[in-house]
Amino acid sequence: MKSSNATYWACQIGGWGAYSALGTTAAVMENGWRPSIIVGYCLFFLYSMSFSHLLRRLALRRGWLSLTPARALARLSAGAILIATIQTGLVVGVYSAIEGSLGVWRQPSSIVYMFLSLSVVGNIWVILYFSITSLHHTRELRRNETQMKLALSEAELRALESQLNPHFLFNCLNSIRGMVSEDPQQAQDMITRLANILRYNLQRDRRHTVPLASEVEIVSDYLALESIRFESRLRVHIDIDDAAREVPVPPMLLQTLVENAIKHSVEDLPSGSEISIRASLDNNSLRISVENAGELIEEQASSTRIGLANARERLRILYGDRATLQLTPRSDGRVAATLLIPRFS
Repeated sequence: MKSSNATYWACQIGGWGAYSALGTTAAVMENGWRPSIIVGYCLFFLYSMSFSHLLRRLALRRGWLSLTPARALARLSAGAILIATIQTGLVVGVYSAIEGSLGVWRQPSSIVYMFLSLSVVGNIWVILYFSITSLHHTRELRRNETQMKLALSEAELRALESQLNPHFLFNCLNSIRGMVSEDPQQAQDMITRLANILRYNLQRDRRHTVPLASEVEIVSDYLALESIRFESRLRVHIDIDDAAREVPVPPMLLQTLVENAIKHSVEDLPSGSEISIRASLDNNSLRISVENAGELIEEQASSTRIGLANARERLRILYGDRATLQLTPRSDGRVAATLLIPRFS
């Protein structure tokens, strides 16, 4: 706001100052140095700034700038013409008061010329002020709209990130309860791993990304907890390239893919499944693949799984169309969830 006011007053002083300086120079060259010229243009500079400022205040108070451009310009132009009329009267009056006579203003044509000149200058002021103000207002609206969209995206992303699969939590707590009497040491280890997952879920970076290595570590805790429940039915193979470990990824996204793989293979198949997790760099993208045994039947392919829908929405908010998540069947009777995200966001 202070910057806008400073710019406005700089334009006011610069514009009316330049007009007054040019008028003074022309009058001195034609009539020589006369008190009426110097005093007259000094006063002209002051009251011209005052009148145009009053017109601005009136426009803001009456809300003229919120009208259609044609109606706003019509009102401002009428105000500029009224100001030109007053200015003309003051120019003639000041000159007559100092000189003691009308002098050059005896000729009506001189007064008409002065009025027309000031009307043109006033309307130029109106057009410039309206154009600059409208441009500034448009930029403010766009900035506010952008900030609103960012705020909505931020809130939406926070809501999506805060979702933790309640079934996993309940199953894990039930498993720990069963282990407390049978194997207290293993129960303690399960509690530690569960605490790691909950802490990770609550203390993520506000940039909404973490190194892939952190994701793999927390997924390892998750798989360790699930392996107690599924025992030999859950088999895990993890292959992460060293170059991919520091690439930033959305937190809990890899776990979502692993949860989906367990749900549709280990839980559904009597023999269970091997879950393969691979990550590597593919040009400027990070490729993450989670494979499991099973078939991608039509109902599953078209269903709106909450976890995967959540993951896709988070990718859309963070990366737009630069990230993809696809489920594809493999010829060896396995299903792969393939995630491609840009290496540099």
